[in-house]
Parts: sequence; structure tokens; C-alpha cells
Amino acid sequence: MNASQVPQIAELEKLCFSDPWSEQSIASELENPLSLWLVAVEAGEVVGYVGSQTVLGETDMMNLAVAPEARRQGTGRALVLALVEALKEKESHSLMLEVRASNIPAQKLYASLGFSQVGRRPKYYSNPREDALILRKEWSV
Repeated sequence: MNASQVPQIAELEKLCFSDPWSEQSIASELENPLSLWLVAVEAGEVVGYVGSQTVLGETDMMNLAVAPEARRQGTGRALVLALVEALKEKESHSLMLEVRASNIPAQKLYASLGFSQVGRRPKYYSNPREDALILRKEWSV
């Protein structure tokens, strides 16, 4: 991710999430040494992104979004796979995330990528109020 992509990412946040990150919050990730954000671009436009933070070899995936018109084309899968490869180079050994309990397509994607459910956060999400499933994937460094 670079600064010129931040406005497009913020717009995609608004389109994909009921509680989106602000443009300022996304831009601040550029200055955070713990953060790694990857962006998928087609014809000069951001069509997807994944954001993460790593502390002591463990990474939290904070955001994954793909534009509605670009879904079901492998963009989300490619972003997660690229993130895992980049994290291996940074000596991270795991990736965790929360996903809405009702988001079956995302759960299927994560399961196909080797994530396992390790917990549940009751009423984690708002707008609408919903539980989050905690998923984790580990690998050797």
C-alpha cells in the first residue's frame, strides 16, 4: 500500500463494511512499523486489499476486502496467500483473524487456505450485532 492508494482503500472500506476505517486511520498504517498492507490493483484501480499487524511473530489480519465487481475471481485468495508469503519472510509464524459468524463465503475461503476456528467472540461486531469466529493458521519459519 502507498499513500496514493489510501483514498481508494477508504472508499472500498465504506462499500464493504458497516463500521469502516477512516481514511486517516488507514493512512496512519503507512507509518506503523508493525503493519503490512497489500493491495490488488487492476487497470490502475484498487480492487482489493489486506491489512495486518505483527507483534512477536504473531500476525493479526485486520482487514480483507474485495470490490463487489471483482469478487469470486481469486483476488481475496491471492491477497491472503501473498500476505502469508510476505509474513514468512518477516519471520511471523501465524495469522489470526475474526470473521462474522454469518459470513459463510469468507469462512469457506479461509478454511480452504488452512485456517481453523480457535474461538468465538460473542457480540464482537456491531451494525448488526453479531458474534465473530476467531480463525488461525500457523506455519514453520
